[in-house]
Amino acid sequence: MTFSRALRLCASLSATLTLVACASKSPPDYTAFRNARPRSVLVMPPVNHTNDIKATAGVMSQMTMPIAEDGYYVVPVAVEMETFRHNGLDAPDDIMQVPAAKLRAIFGADAALYSTVTSYGTSYNILSSNTIVTVSARLVDLKDGSILWSGSASATDQDAGGFQMNGIVGALIKQTISSLSDESFSVARVTDARLLSAGPPDGLLYGPRNPRYGTD
Repeated sequence: MTFSRALRLCASLSATLTLVACASKSPPDYTAFRNARPRSVLVMPPVNHTNDIKATAGVMSQMTMPIAEDGYYVVPVAVEMETFRHNGLDAPDDIMQVPAAKLRAIFGADAALYSTVTSYGTSYNILSSNTIVTVSARLVDLKDGSILWSGSASATDQDAGGFQMNGIVGALIKQTISSLSDESFSVARVTDARLLSAGPPDGLLYGPRNPRYGTD
């Protein structure tokens, strides 16, 4: 087999695999979401699976805005967390154990957003560094505990317009800037927006306070 023929064969196989992958990814099923028609959302504190203790607060504090812009009423986070603390609950893992019916009775919300942070922070090597935040989430109907929607998203410092400089000196400078400014917080804002913005192909449905409500 000649070199040029081998290249054509590789290109053909690559295109075929891409088509197969695209075809195998089915669109999300929004049937339960449309039937539930939630109007209000309780944002639960994210479970932190990273080594950064700031991950839960950094991600949660920026989730309210995109959900509100989608058209939903969001239970005020400060009120929510104070209520949990008043009942002896501080850790996200413990709060997650509260039954859906109990959450609905206390906060009056239609649905709750449960999430997990799997990446939050900056990794460094000799010549470069990278800040990444990754979050997965699911929206749960508090009337019966069914899952209405689920998704995941990631963002990096490049997406957030962060400081870019390669090389040893650049990595050292960026490490200093990141430690002083908590660059992960800015990246979390982009991640939350990507994860929770309504619209195709797999975002949340528009809520009743959004002009596009019912168009998706």
